Amino acid sequence: MHIILQNIIVLAILAFALSFLFKKYIWKKKAKKACGTDDCGCH
Repeated sequence: MHIILQNIIVLAILAFALSFLFKKYIWKKKAKKACGTDDCGCH
């Protein structure tokens, strides 16, 4: 019973880590090119 619970926890952590890496490196949001007349440093 403990082995099943341990495998579920490991798979959940692995899925969280992979989704974090996917969002961080692959699925980048495009920044808006214009944020006003002055350079506010938002891009």
